[in-house]
Amino acid sequence: MIKKKKILALSGGVGGAKLCRGLDQITDKDELVIIANTGDDFLYLGFYISPDIDTLIYTLAGENNIETGWGRTDETWKAHNVMRELGADNWFKLGDKDLEMHVYRSKEIQNGTSLTEITQKVSKIWNINSKILPMSNHSVKTIIESDIGTLSFQEYFVKKKCTPKVESITFKNKKAKTSQTVLDEMNDKNLTAIVFAPSNPYLSIDPILSLSKIKTFLHTSSTPVIAVSPVVDGQAIKGPTTKIMTELGLKPSAVTIAKHYDGLIDGLILDVLDQSLVSQVEDMGIRTKVMNTVMHNDQDKIQLARGVLDFAQEIELGGE
Repeated sequence: MIKKKKILALSGGVGGAKLCRGLDQITDKDELVIIANTGDDFLYLGFYISPDIDTLIYTLAGENNIETGWGRTDETWKAHNVMRELGADNWFKLGDKDLEMHVYRSKEIQNGTSLTEITQKVSKIWNINSKILPMSNHSVKTIIESDIGTLSFQEYFVKKKCTPKVESITFKNKKAKTSQTVLDEMNDKNLTAIVFAPSNPYLSIDPILSLSKIKTFLHTSSTPVIAVSPVVDGQAIKGPTTKIMTELGLKPSAVTIAKHYDGLIDGLILDVLDQSLVSQVEDMGIRTKVMNTVMHNDQDKIQLARGVLDFAQEIELGGE
């Protein structure tokens, strides 16, 4: 009997969702389990918004807006425009199709349905091949301390367009617990690879790691843990990753990413433009693999996904 493999991925929004799309394309039903960041979640105009979960759903379903990286394809903005006419505080853009998701989720939450159950329901409706699981059913809030004061994630990221200088990042999660569903998946005996998608480490992966049971699991797991660097040749493909690194006094580099994940990962995939950094990473005891990590299309996503899984297998077998 062939042992069914299971892959666990930690992901935020756009960058992480791209790799998850590739992994989803090369795995069987429920073989890929994605632990989604919910530190971005917030209430807006009475709706419960879960941006990273939605980006993962839209991307895996092939319904994401390729130009923006977020939201749905062929979106319209009638409701948004009406809210503006009425003078509503509509700095967070809600497209008409996207709004349907928020209405559904908010109603389900009011009825006592957990975020995990809601996400699984939606994934089934959308025929998603993989499991997308919120890291927690409880509130985790990413807080930005900046040069203009304390900001919630969405205030910083959307309302202020990432312009304030970041001084520190914390997570308000005292009551948050890892969901039982996530715990069950982490303890699956068929787990063959754990992947840190190329999401922003500070805003997307760290909120997941702020949950003690997840971080402890990663510290103690014998399953190969592979990260894909979100920094290529000192720059982030999308988003404020390198801006935040600079403001926190960190050098924007794949080496810095390796240091950030040191003790949690066994291997780091670097882009071909960062070949010269291999020795610095490997001196830390972290294995490396060099390949193209910039994903322009599904072919790129699948190629990187295959490289990630091959790398995990190499580490598992102890190969060079």
